[in-house]
Formats: sequence, C-alpha cells, structure tokens
Amino acid sequence: MTNVRIGVMYDRDWAPEELPGFARRAEALGADDLWVVEDLGWNGGVSAAAVALGATERLRVGIGIAPAPLRSPALLAMELATLARVFPGRLVAGIGHGVPEWMAQAGVAPRSPLALLEETITSVRALLRGAQVDLDGREVRLDGIRLVHPPAEVPPVVAGVVRPRSLELSGRVADGTLIAEGHGPGDLDRVRALTAQGGAGPDHTLTVFSFACVGDDPDEVSRTLHPHTEGHGAWLGRPQEEVFTVSGSAREAAGNIGDLAKAGAATVVLRVVGPEPLGQLAAVLEALGRTGSGH
Repeated sequence: MTNVRIGVMYDRDWAPEELPGFARRAEALGADDLWVVEDLGWNGGVSAAAVALGATERLRVGIGIAPAPLRSPALLAMELATLARVFPGRLVAGIGHGVPEWMAQAGVAPRSPLALLEETITSVRALLRGAQVDLDGREVRLDGIRLVHPPAEVPPVVAGVVRPRSLELSGRVADGTLIAEGHGPGDLDRVRALTAQGGAGPDHTLTVFSFACVGDDPDEVSRTLHPHTEGHGAWLGRPQEEVFTVSGSAREAAGNIGDLAKAGAATVVLRVVGPEPLGQLAAVLEALGRTGSGH
C-alpha cells in the first residue's frame, strides 16, 4: 500500500473562494492529490484546477471530470496544455460522458455518447502530444488542428466512466480510469477485467473516488454518511449497505484504503463528508504513516 496516492476532493458545494486555502492546507498535511469537480451549474473544472495549482507547490491536481459534450476537444486541449506547461507533472485530466439530463439542459446531448467520448479523448491526447489532428468522426470534426505550445510533459488523460462498454472504451483510449464513489475492491476486479478487454496494459491506472467519514463514534459516522450512500446507492442500482466507503476510525479508514490498493487502485481520492474535512484527512494520513509535505 505504500505506493497508493492519497487525494482529497474539493466538494462542489464548497465555496470556490475557499479553494486556495484548502489546497494549501491539504498539501501541508501530506496529501498527494486534490481533485476538483465539474458539474453543470457548479464550478468550472479547468479554472478550479488552475486556482488549486497556483496556490500550491507540489500537489497534483485532477479534473474530475470534464463532460465531453460541454467541451470542444480543441479548446480543452489548449486549456490543459496551458496548465501542463506552467505546472509540469502536476495535472491529471478526467473526461467523461456528463450526466445525460444536464447535457440535455445545456443543449449539447450527443447522438452517440460513446463515440463522442472516444473521439474527444483520442483527439485531446493527440493534440497534447503535439500531433496535428484531422478527424471527421461521428461526433467530433477537427480540420488540421495543432497546438503551438504543446506540453513538454504530457498530462495523463483518464476516463471517468461506469458502464461496461464505457470501461472497455477507457481501456482502449485513455491513460487510466476514474471510478465513481461507492465502488469497492470487488468492483475494481470487474473494472480491471473490462478495461483489459478494451486493451488496457499494465500502465493503465485506476483512480477511485470514495465517500469518507472518519470518527470514533460509529453511530455518528453512519448518520453522517447515510444521505450520501442512500442517494449513491440509488444511482448505482445497489443496496445502500453495499455502497463502499472509507469510514470508521482512522485505522479502519486506512484499512479500507489498503483494500482498494490491493485491488489495484493507484490513487484513492477521499470525498470527505461531515465536519472538519481537513481534520478527517489528517487523521487518515496519520494512520497511514503519512504526515507533512512530501511524507
């Protein structure tokens, strides 16, 4: 478990102006990653990533996730390249389908979500490598686009997906897969099988988001998690008690992270619920033996 990266999510409901201070404190505590969210009506993922990167010195920042229908691949590649040039080695770009209802609200629902995601990830990765892209796809059309300032260190592009065909797609075209909250070690076995079916090699990384609540009162932890696991269970189509979390005492939470790492997670990103999220993060990092910048 020593190599698993520990990240923390900056929840979409938290005020954007508090992000710089939060990012600095997470870095000082010894977190490896901070992940920002792009959901329709909340914060912009690229701008939030820029804020977090600019406020810190070491922290890797992930965009989790940019909805492909909302983003021109050319513009997204330009934005990512700018961040990767200024903050080399510190960016991870997550791209996903977007919530269908939100994409319809914004007037950008694609005819083929699978084709759009594949063509977006493929073209963004090629542009970031400095290639000229000519693509007349089902959903994406690019005519001789090339970046003037491609990054020297190309950031990984990961797919935030859930369903089997999308997981196969991720294995085929992305550098890694970003796995939504509620998925546990058993789910990771299935994810690895499906991404491998798509062609994923050993370098294809798994990043797991997980609801986290750390405390010594089991009843209080359960009450705090309940609305989150209930809603997510409905979304995942599984009973609430089967929604995986990193929770309990700090030692128990560290054990949950260890289980995810053994199942193949390269990064575990905690979506902390309840009071004092940074205090909860600090307790987990201490239980893992990781305290202070650079641990």
